[in-house]
Amino acid sequence: MATTRIATTNWEGSLMEGAGTVELNSSGVGKFDVTWPSRAEQPGGRTSPEELIAAAHSSCFSMALSHGLAGAGTPPESVETQASVTFQPGEGITGIVLSVKARVPGLSAEDFKTAAETAKENCPVSKALAGAPITLEAELLS
Repeated sequence: MATTRIATTNWEGSLMEGAGTVELNSSGVGKFDVTWPSRAEQPGGRTSPEELIAAAHSSCFSMALSHGLAGAGTPPESVETQASVTFQPGEGITGIVLSVKARVPGLSAEDFKTAAETAKENCPVSKALAGAPITLEAELLS
C-alpha cells in the first residue's frame, strides 16, 4: 500500500529578506522556521531544505541498512547515520556524505561495507537524490 506524506511551506516576502515556516502536516510533529540566511549562511535557530533532506536521507539509509543486515541474518545492535548535504548558492546541492557507524555482531568489516553500499544504492531517498553525488563512509564498531 502506498503512503503519501505532506509538508507545507508558507513563505512571505522576497528570497533574501523573506521568511517562511515549514510544517510537517502528516505527522504533526512541528513547524520550523526557514530563511535564506539559514540556508546559505548560518542556521541561527532555523532550518533549511538541505537540513530536511539530510534528516530524510539519514533515517532512510539507516532503515535500509538495518533491513538488509537483518535479512542477511546479522541484525544490527545499533546504526547511527549522519547525512551532510552541501548547498552552494547559484549551483544547488553539490554533494551528500553519509557517515554510518554500526554495531553488528558476527559481521566482518568487509561484509558491513558491502551492506552499507547496497543500502546507499537502494534506499528510496538515495534513489530520489540520484542527481547529486553521494559519498559513503562506513565504520563497523566493535
